[in-house]
Amino acid sequence: MLLKPKAKNARAKRFLVNRDPKIVENGKTALFVRGSTTSQVILDTLKDLYSLRKPDAINFTKKNEIHPFDSETSIEFFARKNDSSLFAVGMHSKKRPHNLVLGRTFNYNILDMIELGVERCTTMQQFKAQTCAIGMKPLMIFNGEAFNQNEDLARLKSILLDFFRGEAADKVSLKGLEYVITVTAGPAGANGETGLVFFRAYTTTLKKSGTRQPRVELEEMGPSLDLRVRRVRQPAEDMWKQAIKMPRELNVVKTKNISRDGLGDKYGRIHVGKQEINKIQTRKVKALKKHLDAKPSKRQKTSDDMADSD
Repeated sequence: MLLKPKAKNARAKRFLVNRDPKIVENGKTALFVRGSTTSQVILDTLKDLYSLRKPDAINFTKKNEIHPFDSETSIEFFARKNDSSLFAVGMHSKKRPHNLVLGRTFNYNILDMIELGVERCTTMQQFKAQTCAIGMKPLMIFNGEAFNQNEDLARLKSILLDFFRGEAADKVSLKGLEYVITVTAGPAGANGETGLVFFRAYTTTLKKSGTRQPRVELEEMGPSLDLRVRRVRQPAEDMWKQAIKMPRELNVVKTKNISRDGLGDKYGRIHVGKQEINKIQTRKVKALKKHLDAKPSKRQKTSDDMADSD
């Protein structure tokens, strides 16, 4: 494991600060690593997945003696050196042909990973459809109840969502939704084994429909993969709790009757109870006293006395 270096100048200090944990993390970087022995199917798969993941992706073109399920040191070294938290490793052997490993790291340690066998691969070049732009967020659709019932497929769903989610965004424009990824779980085997998983990618075309909402047409752009789950490594319970823990700064407790506008100015609403205006203490002026109005004046008294004498 690498030790954290000390900054020698301001530029190096900014570089190290950028790697420190943040309240709102940057977009995750994915590593695409080629094993010591690979097949053309694995090379095509890594190339197409790398194209979908760009620009937040690093592709290793040289061969590497790496086996994530047997030894974690190599992938953790690459993750720390390149500041990445996602990885895809492609290998090929007689025991496990066309082998693809997808995984995640937390604090530069392997969190979880899943091993998939690529039984069929149709590359993006074999489709004549128009490809999506670089850096677009896809719409992901998971078909099949097995993703909620099968523990291995649920782990695969979680990894794929993290792999292709890109930058966090509150809103997405309909015109910016350029492609769709569908993942379909096939029927299980006779012995209860996990069936094939069909990975497909489509480009979207918006056409007039006569209403405010356009009609969406899909055209397959690739890659088209038929995958089979082989091995799954579930995360450790304590590490998983740390990975999904939310910072306190994000759990903002909403205060009643206080709001902020777009410029950050703070506004408060005050609720005042019923006011009894008649009981409000005013300035003590002799002319405003009530008993003066109730008592008769001197002229009225003298006129009343004269009337009585007559």
